[in-house]
Amino acid sequence: QVQLVESGGGMVQAGGSLKLSCAHSGRTFSTLTIAWFRQHPGQEREFVGAVWSELGDTAFADSVKARFNISRDNANKNSAHLQMNDLRPEDTATYYCAAMPGPGWSRVTDHYNYWGRGTQVTVSS
Repeated sequence: QVQLVESGGGMVQAGGSLKLSCAHSGRTFSTLTIAWFRQHPGQEREFVGAVWSELGDTAFADSVKARFNISRDNANKNSAHLQMNDLRPEDTATYYCAAMPGPGWSRVTDHYNYWGRGTQVTVSS
């Protein structure tokens, strides 16, 4: 089992930044893909971005590609971060951290075995 805990959510004005963190513990894999998804009220969960491999390869949804970044914590191998810049009101959602054994990545929620409980991000205009 892998346990995931998100932190760093909150409220910010449009144009501002937030950094979310995902701490994972439990069973370790030689490679672990960490992804972020978000869910707007009444909508399905959507892919935001993912990080995988020892090199920290990343992939992002087109809607956030130029504004968000994902990184692994080199000092703490069991954490990953989602840096969100130039936030917009439409980025308001509950953000979830998800994990699956690597290598590779997916934008499909069903491919991820483990999920955190989510953290709320609210962007005011």
